[in-house]
Amino acid sequence: MAPSNLNTPVPDIPYFTPQHLHSPGTPKELTSTTPTLFTPLQIRNVTLRNRIIVSPMCQYSTAPSGPEIGALTDWHVATLGHYAIKGAALVFVEATSVQPNGRISPNCPGLWDDAQIEGLKRVANFVKSQGTLVGIQLAHAGRKSSTAAPWLSTMLGRKSKRAEKDIGGWPDEVKGPSGGDNQTWDGFFDSEQSRFWPPKALTTQEVKEIVQDFATAAERSVRAGVDVIEIHAAHGYLLHQFLSPISNRRTDEYGGSFENRTRLLFEVIEAIRNVIPTSTPLFLRISSTEFMEGTDLGKELGSWDVEDTIKVAIQLPALGVDLLDVSSGGNHPGQRIDGVNTKDYHVKIAGRIRNAVHANNLKLLIGAVGMITEAEQARDIVEQANTVTQSENGIHEEAKAAKEMTDTKDGKHPMADIVLVARQFLREPEWVLKVAWKLGVDVWWPSQFMRVATQL
Repeated sequence: MAPSNLNTPVPDIPYFTPQHLHSPGTPKELTSTTPTLFTPLQIRNVTLRNRIIVSPMCQYSTAPSGPEIGALTDWHVATLGHYAIKGAALVFVEATSVQPNGRISPNCPGLWDDAQIEGLKRVANFVKSQGTLVGIQLAHAGRKSSTAAPWLSTMLGRKSKRAEKDIGGWPDEVKGPSGGDNQTWDGFFDSEQSRFWPPKALTTQEVKEIVQDFATAAERSVRAGVDVIEIHAAHGYLLHQFLSPISNRRTDEYGGSFENRTRLLFEVIEAIRNVIPTSTPLFLRISSTEFMEGTDLGKELGSWDVEDTIKVAIQLPALGVDLLDVSSGGNHPGQRIDGVNTKDYHVKIAGRIRNAVHANNLKLLIGAVGMITEAEQARDIVEQANTVTQSENGIHEEAKAAKEMTDTKDGKHPMADIVLVARQFLREPEWVLKVAWKLGVDVWWPSQFMRVATQL
């Protein structure tokens, strides 16, 4: 019979699950040939077991009304928990709104009320029981809110569909930096063709309330046991809308100049950093470019581009942001490139931003996202010269050694410090284990699966 200490239950959860002796996705041995992708990374007081993160992915699976509105459910325990079981270092909960009218759809989660803490806590408890970190992406959809779950629009042959009041939508409460029919995401409003509602312009007071609501949601996240918080300023949602001169036509302190258009973002960052523990990492997702340069609208109004993102990036370390999650697009249907569905665009931009940050002698981790599907691709994005070896003092000492790695390998700079993977996990929840196998890295599997660990 095995000693009882080899079957210790995870504490503080109301059911039995064994404490893994080694967290899934952790290499059994770290050597000088271990790919950087499978070396640990310490960020403030938390340590990633490897460099693979599950990116936030909308599931449109919470109640649209009633006492359970916006609360995570068993669906989220099952899906997010499975990625943790299969070795991801950090699993993000999808875009979670800080206000009721900031949800992308009526079925998206929220954290504007204390009643929503318990659902998030259940998800966090299970993810963490598998040795994985749990993160949350705090968001406000702005003028892209009150849309229907995508399978509803698919049945109509559309990319998206407005959510009417009869399915829980809020057409009269869609807000953005600027208002009017011409500020509808499509660029026009037509009762039959438009996929989005025309927004109303937020008042200056409402903007300040949004800052506070981001901070309060961050406090609730910490109370729920979340390890990492990410601010969503990408893909045409509210914070991105304020950054862009295409969607921000304001004349108050939040519009016009670069300083004014970035004001809301920086106020949200500062408000969150001030209320969460210093030990909690803070990430920022940003659309590094709108891909609107060269378009008629971009020539007329200007647009948000990589140079603007670099100007923001070099200010982030002083504000307490630990990692910039580099994405693109989403603020206008006229964008020249669909970066979300194009390999390498985000990676190349991430590398450019990382180089600029390092040139300024600043410490800011960079994450790459978008169509990362292959083991070798993920490996090469983060590869550094590797001097890490197994330490008797455990994962924190190994992470410290990883931090001291040289910054190049064969004369090549890494493009990012971590990879964030989304849709590939929907296809292959075991993707971390498969990547390890393809790269020849022997990693630990969950205790319950060890008898099939060599059968990939």
